[in-house]
Amino acid sequence: MSYEYQKLQHRAEVAEHEIKLIEDKLHYLRTELSKNIDDVELPSHTSVAGLPDELAQLITENIKLKMRLGVLKRAAEDEGKSGKRKVEFQEPVAGSSILSALQKYFEAAINRAYPDLPDAPVVVAVSGKFGDYQCNSAMPIAQLLKAKGEKSNPREVAQKLMDAVPPFSWVQKLDIAGPGFINITLNRSIGHKALNEIVLNGVKPPVVDRKLTIVCDFPSPNIAKDLHVGHLRASIIGESTCRLLEFLGHNVLRISHLGDWGTQFGMLIAHLQDKFPDYETKSPPIGDLQMFYKESKKRFDEDEVFKKRAYESVVKLQSYDPVYQKAWKLICDVSKKEFQKVFERLDVKAEDVGESFYQSRMEQVVKDLEEKGLLEDDDGRKVMFGRADRIPFTIVKSDGGFTYDTSDMATIQYRINELKAEWIIYVVDAGQSTHFEVLEACAVKAGIMDPEKVRLDHVQFGVVLGEDKKKFKTRSGETVKLVALLDEGLKRAGDKLKERGRDEALTAEEFKIAQEAIAYGCIKYADLSHNRVHEYVFSFDKMLEDKGNTAVYLLYMLTRIRSIARLAGHTPESLKEAAKSTPISLDHEKEWNLAKVLLRFTETLEKIARDLYLHHLCEYLYEVSTAFSEFYDSCYCVEKDAAGTIKKIHIGRLLLCEATAMIMEQCFSILSIRTVSKM
Repeated sequence: MSYEYQKLQHRAEVAEHEIKLIEDKLHYLRTELSKNIDDVELPSHTSVAGLPDELAQLITENIKLKMRLGVLKRAAEDEGKSGKRKVEFQEPVAGSSILSALQKYFEAAINRAYPDLPDAPVVVAVSGKFGDYQCNSAMPIAQLLKAKGEKSNPREVAQKLMDAVPPFSWVQKLDIAGPGFINITLNRSIGHKALNEIVLNGVKPPVVDRKLTIVCDFPSPNIAKDLHVGHLRASIIGESTCRLLEFLGHNVLRISHLGDWGTQFGMLIAHLQDKFPDYETKSPPIGDLQMFYKESKKRFDEDEVFKKRAYESVVKLQSYDPVYQKAWKLICDVSKKEFQKVFERLDVKAEDVGESFYQSRMEQVVKDLEEKGLLEDDDGRKVMFGRADRIPFTIVKSDGGFTYDTSDMATIQYRINELKAEWIIYVVDAGQSTHFEVLEACAVKAGIMDPEKVRLDHVQFGVVLGEDKKKFKTRSGETVKLVALLDEGLKRAGDKLKERGRDEALTAEEFKIAQEAIAYGCIKYADLSHNRVHEYVFSFDKMLEDKGNTAVYLLYMLTRIRSIARLAGHTPESLKEAAKSTPISLDHEKEWNLAKVLLRFTETLEKIARDLYLHHLCEYLYEVSTAFSEFYDSCYCVEKDAAGTIKKIHIGRLLLCEATAMIMEQCFSILSIRTVSKM
């Protein structure tokens, strides 16, 4: 891999980071100004006059950065392919990402029209006004030509690109608008092919270039402490992230990095020995580990004799004394069982691999870092600087003990060297962002991680706020227990269903299924539908609303879609059989509008796989629901006479309903939200 390629890749990563920062700031300004970003994030030819200066400047800078990012990525790809630009265009299979296909389509056109312009950007975006998609490459190409001393204007460039596009059956027509924008109208035949394929063979993921081994680190609670609302976010975001990457075909290792090692276990073991001296032969009735932890902590803080015993217990534990190991394992097992009860309710799955697992590996890491001369003495501590502008990692404490920093260095080395991870994801709150920046820098500096071969992402998230806009706590000021939160959600969901008389319309089993789906689904969706880096207000009232972008509304919409086919006497199996001979109906404008939204499923997943922001999928799911409502209001699927007798069934439209339901169900599956047949 050439040095030039590495430079280009690095510059692309920097550009991506800058874009992310700007988009976060744009989101903040949008909130402050009560504006919709779609109304202000204008095409590059449009004036931003009248907008606040900071917002206008950010929008302009964001557009430029996105163009520059496209240039850098293509240049890196070209350099990686020994400088040869890809010119040939191959028509993709039905169901592939339309956006990706159009980008390759126009890349081929640019290469044909301007073979001596290697940095020409390919800018294609969804368009809802003048076409289905739009290519906005003409203006930046004209600027590049001008810089080379060649006279041309964007409209001439656009015409030259249109003349150079290769054959592509997905495109019905191209036309130029304004100063060089190429509007793209899709051929409805691609809708017929792609949606028919879904009904016949199920919803398929977009094709990935390479299937990776991915380690996703979540929810990672601490032994002997209750799960709280912070673990809720890590659990929900981590589970959905894993489901997305698994759907894309990657090998995902879900690992919960338990806090099961350290000084606190000395005091827990000492307290256990005092309170339940027969623990070795009789399992102690520890029902409330949080209270048990508080009792031991109080003794540790107030009793010097107990504190000394606690420290001695830590030494014996970390020397693998069998008596202390048994006490430690007993405490861990009790805690894990309590965790598992909650995680099962949330459908969260991860393998417990605690800090204790890395004890011997920590010793080796310290030895390796010392041999490489990377540790510095700091008042008896051994520290390592990954970045000069960040605090150092404390690798060895002054008393010779290890820290979380040591553990994380051993962990990342294990994951890369032994698990062969090619992508490591940490789902941890935003307060740890500096820690993970330093971790990556130290891992690279120590030669543990090669950023060209291993991708590392800190999927950070903001805090959960109460309706008073302060950190979410109980009335007494304590952290909200996760189990109590889930119980409350279950109660409220049940009450909501009873208000509507669903307890009378559904069987007891159907009611229980619907209650759990709504309770846990609304909590998950409320979290995932927000940009994860921002705070959000936790409100059961808003979560359980049956209008707008909520889980209740979307689950209701799905059950409504499924009921249409049942009303017509059809099942998914019979519709699958019908799809073999009947085309999906896309003649009506609203039918085609719905189909175009459904066709964006793959490109939506591709976007999320790049940035790991799951709220894009929630926005897409709501867009599907909105498009379906407009279709259903305008297009009869089942026609009845005045007496309510069915007189005509539009099979082509039922097939469109089936494709919609299947895509919605796949979205819900990725979001880890259970669906129901009746609500």
